[in-house]
Amino acid sequence: RQTLFDNASAGLKPLGKTTDTYTWRLKSTSATERALHYQPGQKIHGFTVQEVVAVPDLFLTAVKLSHDKTGAQYLHAAREDSNNLFSVQFRTTPMDSTGVPHILEHTVLCGSEKYPCRDPFFKMLNRSLSTFMNAFTASDYTMYPFSTQNTKDFQNLLSVYLDAVFFPCLREQDFWQEGWRLENENPTDPSSRLVFKGVVFNEMKGAFSDNERLYAQHLQNKLYPDHTYSVVSGGEPLDIPDLTWDQLKNFHATHYHPSNARFFTYGDLPLEEHLRQIEEEALSRFDRINPNTEVPPQPQWSSPREDHVTCSPDALAPDQSKQNTLCMSYLLGDITDTFEGFTLSLLSSLMISGPNAPFYKALIEPKIGSDFSSVVGYDGSTKEASFSIGLQGMAEEDMERVKKIINQTINDIIQNGFEEERIEAILHKIEIQMKHQSTNFGLSLASYIASPWNHDGDPVELLQISDCVSKFRKALRENPHFLQDKVQNYFKENTHRLTLSMSPDETYLDKQAKAEEEKLQKKIQALTDSDRKDIYEKGLELLSAQSKPQDASCLPALKVSDIEPTIAITPLLFSWCAGGVPVQYCEQPTNGLVYFRAMCSLNTLPEELKPYVPLFCSVITKMGAGSLDYRQQAQQMELRTGGVSVSTQVIPDSTHMDMYEQGILLSSSCLDRNLPHMFELWTDIFSSPHFDDEERLRVLVMMSAQELANGISYSGHMYAMTRTGRHLTPAGDLQETFTGMDQVKFMKRIAEMTDLIHVIRILPRIKKHLLNPDNMRCAINTTPQKMCDAEGQLESFIKDVCGNRKERKPVRPNIIKVMEGAGLGESIRTVPFSHEDFARSVIYYHLNVKQSTVVSGERQNIF
Repeated sequence: RQTLFDNASAGLKPLGKTTDTYTWRLKSTSATERALHYQPGQKIHGFTVQEVVAVPDLFLTAVKLSHDKTGAQYLHAAREDSNNLFSVQFRTTPMDSTGVPHILEHTVLCGSEKYPCRDPFFKMLNRSLSTFMNAFTASDYTMYPFSTQNTKDFQNLLSVYLDAVFFPCLREQDFWQEGWRLENENPTDPSSRLVFKGVVFNEMKGAFSDNERLYAQHLQNKLYPDHTYSVVSGGEPLDIPDLTWDQLKNFHATHYHPSNARFFTYGDLPLEEHLRQIEEEALSRFDRINPNTEVPPQPQWSSPREDHVTCSPDALAPDQSKQNTLCMSYLLGDITDTFEGFTLSLLSSLMISGPNAPFYKALIEPKIGSDFSSVVGYDGSTKEASFSIGLQGMAEEDMERVKKIINQTINDIIQNGFEEERIEAILHKIEIQMKHQSTNFGLSLASYIASPWNHDGDPVELLQISDCVSKFRKALRENPHFLQDKVQNYFKENTHRLTLSMSPDETYLDKQAKAEEEKLQKKIQALTDSDRKDIYEKGLELLSAQSKPQDASCLPALKVSDIEPTIAITPLLFSWCAGGVPVQYCEQPTNGLVYFRAMCSLNTLPEELKPYVPLFCSVITKMGAGSLDYRQQAQQMELRTGGVSVSTQVIPDSTHMDMYEQGILLSSSCLDRNLPHMFELWTDIFSSPHFDDEERLRVLVMMSAQELANGISYSGHMYAMTRTGRHLTPAGDLQETFTGMDQVKFMKRIAEMTDLIHVIRILPRIKKHLLNPDNMRCAINTTPQKMCDAEGQLESFIKDVCGNRKERKPVRPNIIKVMEGAGLGESIRTVPFSHEDFARSVIYYHLNVKQSTVVSGERQNIF
């Protein structure tokens, strides 16, 4: 939960258009102040206000309402943020693995009563200024969110979304396309063999080729075996062909009803207009029903259980002989208990996060496995939460050892508790997350409240984070063993515990293919000649419909007059720091935070060292520096900053396709009171990083290699795009080195090394080239009141690192020129940003290319 508190920036917009009754974005008072004028019991467009609460922690006012006629629940978060968001979610609780909620999520977006054209959802992408459009299928809910900064666009998108979810066409042809169908392999050849096809069918086959997601699905199904969590909401590929069109329509009728809906709006647009449009365009046509979608508590086990599953081997695993996973998962309490959820989430962080955590010390540092198991820590996405701990990338003979270590670590925590400084570090992290400004806060907020609200938890209570912090501190003062007691209750004495192991099976894929073929033949054997003819004709009909140009004239669109002709300009101040380092200063309402960024050039780095740069970035802030070892360094970073990171940067030049800037980006933030501490940490990293701890480096290398290998199946399309782009521009070639399959294979080779001394010798060489103030530019963002302090601290930092550096020859300019690349693959070389045809190419992409790209990649699901 804690990672979801990303506050959006409070940018103000000029007055928008007016409706007959309401003026949008009134400037006389803020959105939060206007919302405070609502009163409990007040009637607004068929809704009744239930509660109005100021939430100063998040700079918003929460207004909770219910719809009188249908019982639909509604939460509005009024905040001075022009990036307004709408979301409607339905509790979708399937009792089989046919994937009905997932297929329904796809199918409702294929045309509706008011907008009957095929795929109105995607056709709105080039008729809208949306900052986000998507839909999600979770284990027990389906959500449809969008966001936009334009008033008219918000109304347009709201109309399309309401009509899609409440009045979809649900055509049989759409079900065939999105769900599953039997079709000739070549639709135009009736003699070609029959096969299974369908967007969701193929998507789920891809999903379960990912061993991490496969393991997570098995773990949930087996930990909650008695209701909806025992099935695959996204769809088990072998079960999807059992779903019928009638079952899909029936599921929509009972689950996509206002009585089963939760509406959420966020931003600075007036609540009244939202309520009016929702009532007039949707809710007025419904009456209250009992959807009967509640999830009952999972019956507690009287004794722990164990189970085992198999998966396909991973050819890119860091160690081919260690591909086993083992995890212990514990059933916890109901997620609607806000304080208990807060406490358990915080407890989870104390147990597993960072090198000072007990489970990190006990499981990661002995190098038994390559990383924590894919499911780890607190999970509040189900009605009753869970906690999981285990390892992946381990040998089969270490299974029993890991079980003993987990049990012993729990005993040690109960006996020793946690250091007060570690608890303060986690609470400091929460404070930072509440103050942090970002543009997607509305979406983060919708995701944060989704699961508890889905099970009738209080969404307003969830927003009052400081109340939980105060209650937690009070509980800890009154009972110093408060956290140990939780560990005793939820882990030591918990009999509802599942130990799940997973091992590779060389025949796994063959077994899956055989099971699919048997399912296919069973379907085919039941067909008559008439059925086969019907399948062929329907295949031709679908092919014709898919290739036929669609008339999208029924969809709403923005006019030029609906769009603000100018955009706000952010004032910047440029200066020079000690040693001639250029600095950009930007004054912003950062809520007491200071943001530091620095770009260090790679231009002097020898070519043979460039493949090591991502590894350098990964370990430079995790090995210790100055007088701090890596544990002390991690503790100080948690206590004093909002995070310290280093990452690779490749920035194409805006005027020339064959020029680019290469470097690393240093990033950190802190509360203004911690400015000296933050720059002290950076000074140590620049002046005296620790590279000589081979055991620590091996742990970091194995974790990095495992993470890269795990990401291939989920992000395969991104790796393919990066690989094809390498042949088109020099910047693309460097991106492949840093983030492509070249880097995955490179890290696998490093992980396989028995001796890392060679790497340890290379890292200081890279550091001399990169962490060099002669080769750096900086940026500071903070409030006007703290800018002077920030400037002084930055000046001191630059002086310190300049004083410690050795004399170096001048570096080359930031922008470099290299030889032109040749075009290969599916990528197309176009023009740079400043070219006169750049705008035309972007519009062409949106009109022609983006739609086909988004169809395959935008409809992501979470399950």
